[in-house]
Amino acid sequence: MHLYRTMIGVAVTAVLASSLTVLGGSAANADPVDDFYVPPAQVVDDPGAVLRTQPMSLFAALPGADGAYPVQAQRVLYTSRTQDDTPVGVSGTFIETEVPWRGAGPRPTIVVAPGTVGQADQCAPSRAFPTTVNAVTQPLSISFNQELLSSTLWGSMGANVFVTDYIGLGTPGVHTYVNRVEQAHAVLDGARAANELLGDSEAPIGIWGYSQGGGAAAAAAELAAEYAPEVDLKGTWAGAPTADLLEVLKTVDGTLIGGVIGYALNGFVERDPSLLPLVEERLTDHGKAVLNDLSTQCIGDTILKYPFLRTESLTADGKSMLENLRTIPQAGPILDAQRIGRSTPNAPVMITSGLNDDTVPYGQARQLAQDWCGRGATVEFRTNPLPPILQGAVLPNHFGPQLIDGYGGAAATFLMDRFSDAPMPPCSID
Repeated sequence: MHLYRTMIGVAVTAVLASSLTVLGGSAANADPVDDFYVPPAQVVDDPGAVLRTQPMSLFAALPGADGAYPVQAQRVLYTSRTQDDTPVGVSGTFIETEVPWRGAGPRPTIVVAPGTVGQADQCAPSRAFPTTVNAVTQPLSISFNQELLSSTLWGSMGANVFVTDYIGLGTPGVHTYVNRVEQAHAVLDGARAANELLGDSEAPIGIWGYSQGGGAAAAAAELAAEYAPEVDLKGTWAGAPTADLLEVLKTVDGTLIGGVIGYALNGFVERDPSLLPLVEERLTDHGKAVLNDLSTQCIGDTILKYPFLRTESLTADGKSMLENLRTIPQAGPILDAQRIGRSTPNAPVMITSGLNDDTVPYGQARQLAQDWCGRGATVEFRTNPLPPILQGAVLPNHFGPQLIDGYGGAAATFLMDRFSDAPMPPCSID
C-alpha cells in the first residue's frame, strides 16, 4: 500500500506539472454539432455496443521516456438504455495507454463518471478533451474538461480510461441529470464499450466519480450485478455521492450552483412529460424562462448568470421548488426512485464525504454506507474533516475534499488494492 501511495503521489505531481504547462495554450472554438453525436434512427438493442468511433487528440497527456505521448484517444458513440429500457445512443471518450501498468494483475480500465458539467450538448466532456475548453457562440457558452486530472492521473498509472458523457449530453434529448438508473446504465455500458474496443471482455474495471459522478458511480456499483453481471468490476470510488436527492436538493438551493436544481427538474420532465404542466403552474413567467435557459447551459454559464440561485425566486407562492414538488403526487415516486442504497454492490466501494460539504450533504453519504453495510456489501467510508470555509461557495468545502481524497492518494490506493485483490474489512465507517 505504501508503494502505491508513493507511485500515486509521483503521478499526481507529474499530472499537475503537465496540466500547468499545457494550460498556457489557447482554447480553440469548438466545431458546430456534427453528425458524430447523432445515433442511427434504430439503435441496436445491445447495451454497450460501439456504434462508431472518431480519433481524438488530447489536450494534456504525459510523455513517455522517449518523449512520445503513448496514448490513443477516441470519441465513442455507444448504446445504453433509458430508465424504461429504451435503447439510446451515448457518447464518451476512450483513452488507451501504452504506459506500463503500475499495479498488480492485467491492465484495468477506469470508467470515469464525470461531475456536473451542465445540461446542454456543448457541455459533453468528449467535446472538451481535445482543447480542455469547449466554447460555442450560439448560445454563448463555455465548458471546461473537469476530468482532465482524473483521466491523466490514471493514464499515467498505466490504466485505460473511459469517460462517459451520460445520456443526453452531446447526443439528442435533454440530459437526465441525477437520474439514478440512467447514469448507472451509462457508466456500466461505458465499461462494456471499452471492453469491446479492447477486444477483451474480461478486462478488470474500476469506477471513479465525485459529486454527480459520485452518485452515478454509486448507482452503477449497486446495479452492476443486475444490469451488467459479466463486467469484472473490481471496485468503485464514490466521492460525495448524491444518494438522497431530497437532501441534496434542499442543501444546494441558494448555493453558488443552486441552478443545478433546474437541471434535475428538466430531466424529470423529459422522462415524464405529464409533470410539465404541474411544474409550470407553480412557476412564475420568470421561473419558466430560467428553467428553459438552464437547459441550454453548462455549469460555468449557470454560475455566471444565476449564482446563489434560490428556487423560491422562481415560484408563484414564494416557496422553494422542493416544497412545491412535495405537493405534486406524481413527483413523489420520481424523487424516491433516485434514492441510492436499496440494492447491493457486488464489489467493494469506497465512499468519501466532507464533514462540512455545503453542496452534497455529509449525512446522506454516510447513510449510504450504513445502508450498504446493512445489506452485506463491502464498504469503506471515510470522513474528510476539512473545516467550514465560505459556506455556500461550493469551491472550498465541496471541491476541497475531492482534491484531498481523490488526488491525495486515498481513492486511487483503494482501487489499486482492489486490482491486486488485497483483503479489506467487510464494513468500515469512520
